[in-house]
Amino acid sequence: MDRDEILTTGPVLERQEGPVARDVRGRPLVPSRVPEMRPTPLRDAFIYLSIVVLVCGIVAITALELGARLDDPVVRIPVLIGSAVLAVVTLDAIIRIWRSALAWLPVDRARGAFRLVWVAVLVASLAVLGGAVWLVLQA
Repeated sequence: MDRDEILTTGPVLERQEGPVARDVRGRPLVPSRVPEMRPTPLRDAFIYLSIVVLVCGIVAITALELGARLDDPVVRIPVLIGSAVLAVVTLDAIIRIWRSALAWLPVDRARGAFRLVWVAVLVASLAVLGGAVWLVLQA
């Protein structure tokens, strides 16, 4: 038995692509993307704002690791700046994913529902962020 026979007669694996319904031209009936019709305002600044959040987090966590308390300015200021920027970025992401979910629901219900789950996760992360900011302000 040569190598080609082993490859063609092997077991069918779960990860292999399943059958996809196709149109007359051989294209999938469900598109791979739905275009974004109304981009959010932070679309171009998303990465740069995320870098600000990252740097603020690094400063605050490093200060805490070196023995600073939550009420020290070296912790409090980066936490407040970073959390404000993170809240804005997260709200922008919620809007984008919500619009994406609404665009996908008529096309592919499973993809739309998956995006709605991500909206719920981001809303929960905003609640956790609010709790963390509250802890820093109460210290």
